[in-house]
Amino acid sequence: MASSGSEDTPLRSRPARLARLGAGALAAAVAAVLFWFGTGLHPAWPLVWLAPLPVLVFAASASWWSSALVAAGAWLLGTLNLWHYLHDALRLPPAIFVQFYGVETLVFALAVLLHRALLRRGAYASAIIALPAVRVAYEYLLSVASPHGTAGSLAYTQLDFLPVLQLASLTGPWGLTFAVLAAPAALAVAWRIRGVPRRASRTLAVVAAANAAVLGFGAVRLATPASAPTVKVGLVASDPPVSPDVADPGAPTRAVLEAYAMRAAALAAQGARLIVLPEKLAVAADPADLRDSDARFQALADQTGAVIAVGLIRAAPPASYNEARVYTPGQAVQAYEKRHLLPPFESRFTPGDALVVASPRATWGVAICKDMDFTPLSRDYGRAGVALMLVPAWDFVLDGLWHGHMAVMRGVESGFGVVRAAKQGYLMVSDNRGRILAEMPSDAAPFATLLADAPTGHDATLYLALGDWFAWLTLAALAVALAQLLRLRAITASRSRPTAGSDCPPPASRTTAPSP
Repeated sequence: MASSGSEDTPLRSRPARLARLGAGALAAAVAAVLFWFGTGLHPAWPLVWLAPLPVLVFAASASWWSSALVAAGAWLLGTLNLWHYLHDALRLPPAIFVQFYGVETLVFALAVLLHRALLRRGAYASAIIALPAVRVAYEYLLSVASPHGTAGSLAYTQLDFLPVLQLASLTGPWGLTFAVLAAPAALAVAWRIRGVPRRASRTLAVVAAANAAVLGFGAVRLATPASAPTVKVGLVASDPPVSPDVADPGAPTRAVLEAYAMRAAALAAQGARLIVLPEKLAVAADPADLRDSDARFQALADQTGAVIAVGLIRAAPPASYNEARVYTPGQAVQAYEKRHLLPPFESRFTPGDALVVASPRATWGVAICKDMDFTPLSRDYGRAGVALMLVPAWDFVLDGLWHGHMAVMRGVESGFGVVRAAKQGYLMVSDNRGRILAEMPSDAAPFATLLADAPTGHDATLYLALGDWFAWLTLAALAVALAQLLRLRAITASRSRPTAGSDCPPPASRTTAPSP
């Protein structure tokens, strides 16, 4: 006896369910691999442009809960590439892991669901905008509220892609994050509507034109650097065990600073007129120690004509400061106090609140390590006309390239070059286009030294003039997309309600053909 349609539907749907489960697992796995290698401390920049695509294609025809699970799994597995760094190197508190692996996973899943909801209702333009807009909104709000600033932004995956990096001069990091996520969102939309070739082609054409404009702008900007004279810069760093992490007060402090002073003198003899040393070399707990170090480096600056930036800890009970002291020939010592302190390692220090600008030949600014993770401080220096930022720093070995190069984007945004000397990291010089002019690991020698010519011209940028305009525009676009989704849901709900005076319920929707 033949079975009825209602009885054999489950038998027919079981292979479909297994196929759907396999498709979801495959989409999550492929996206996770792309995120793993496309993000992290050594990102392969092209992969991020494709990483969300498998998840978005799957979500277009899947249920909302399976789409959320696949998106969350892909993001979580992909970003586990930073577990060793965050857990073992930085030893960050549990709250950071909740934010990084919990909140960020939730944000990506919600972005995919918003894209899916708009796509399935035919709001194709909003579907393309939704995914990058959610991420940009999250990154921007986090940069305002978090002590870690812009660290973790997807924009930093593109530091090696110089034509796209120039977009930061217009939009800050927010435009880069938007670009890398809008591209896969557009591809997913085009795939969804491939049955209407003309509409799919238009979608691809618009996105291709936008990306071509970004690349064209970047190519032109790279080909027309601001003309300016150069200054020879020198950098010095020494890692443990040759030098201590931080020299103790008294004789150890005097010994370390003298060793660095000797290397600075050798660089000045080779023509360096700007010399940068790392942060927190030693502790000046006694006013006599501070007077001695000031006298030594000021005399060196006066004798050689070089500006010298030295990082140390200045104890002034009950406060202490992570400080960069700047010695300019013939001028009084300037002291910059680090403004953005890394918790919990620097929670004992008092943050500073002032800029330090030196103008011996060009205009030079001073920041310390993590300060360069924050866009507002760099814009303040850019508005002061700074041509070079002097950055004493201290990294965590694993993140030397990643964290050191984050400072490069600040230079592209605000029109200055960067001279950064880090212990347990890299000595690095970049220009205001984001090009690395010279670079060397700090453990290349007992006292690693680097000489390079750095341009001294400041470059005006749209981001410097208008600030976070693109982030605010993206927030507005996100609000419009959400409003459109609510409107479309309301229209769908109104159509599903029975009309007035009708005794018949609306017809039930079917996902399969009725049984004969």
